[in-house]
Amino acid sequence: MRHGAVSYFAPDGRPVQEDGVGLNEIGRAQAEATRDLLRGVTFDRVLTSSLPRTVETARIVAPEAEIEEWSDLRELRGARLSDIPFERLEEEFVHAFRGIVPLEKRFLGGETIGELFDRVLPALERLLADKSWDTVLAVLHGAVNRSILSYALTGEHMFLGHFEQAPGCVNVLDVGVDWPADAIVRAVNIAPHDLLHASSRLTTMEGYWEEFLAGPQ
Repeated sequence: MRHGAVSYFAPDGRPVQEDGVGLNEIGRAQAEATRDLLRGVTFDRVLTSSLPRTVETARIVAPEAEIEEWSDLRELRGARLSDIPFERLEEEFVHAFRGIVPLEKRFLGGETIGELFDRVLPALERLLADKSWDTVLAVLHGAVNRSILSYALTGEHMFLGHFEQAPGCVNVLDVGVDWPADAIVRAVNIAPHDLLHASSRLTTMEGYWEEFLAGPQ
């Protein structure tokens, strides 16, 4: 799943420190809705990326579980927004995940899609090497989830950017015996708090762009 909603911009429009941001009120409500959806599912392991927003979400969704923090599953790391010329900012935000994203594409001027695959896929292999579990809850991030789903479908380092990942959403994936050849993607972007995604037609990145524009420029 993806963590619940956070506020990446302060009320005055300034970006906040991404690594330290926690859930906002809406994000906590989303996590609670996901907890209700998953009630009755037994998780053998619960993984997070170690960033506070994933750990907080996991503690709401699976309050009795022992939380594992895997830092190699953290979100794509962008550069400082101030390093990106203003005339390029809208393109970087709105089109960050459009179509098949090239491996050399940098997220907001920072980490590349190829670098994302290079750390996420070995982490998955490490998880799959442990045969002791049947069902895992992984509370991760939009781009990380896209990379996992894309690899499950294609078996290649091919980033399919059109997988939308709403805050608090759930994806259901059977990894199979021979990963990724046997993988089955059963569900994508289930948002328990908004099943029909009727609250907004904006993508996540379009929403962040609007939040950025709402502050002083």
